[in-house]
Amino acid sequence: MSNKIDKALKELTKALEKHARAAGSKPSLKKSQRATARVQAAASHYAEVVNAKSGLPNPFTDMIEPGLEDSTIASLEAERDAIAKSITGPIPAQRPAKDEAPQKQPAL
Repeated sequence: MSNKIDKALKELTKALEKHARAAGSKPSLKKSQRATARVQAAASHYAEVVNAKSGLPNPFTDMIEPGLEDSTIASLEAERDAIAKSITGPIPAQRPAKDEAPQKQPAL
């Protein structure tokens, strides 16, 4: 095993052990979030090192990734495109009603 891969594996193992200890107790939200972030960062680093050294793909790709589902993204993109197509040009500025005199801006 390469030294870089071995080091990344140790970091991942250490992060997982800390996360397990935190999950086993009743941790504060902040502590559990930190432990989760460490695991995520260590897993990403491990995958990057393995890919750089061996060319193997990320071993964690089949796990659920945070973010929106593909169907939600497609729906939002369709809505955005529909809005963009419905706008035909600039919206004209409204003028004051005829019976109202324009107000002067105070000098700065």
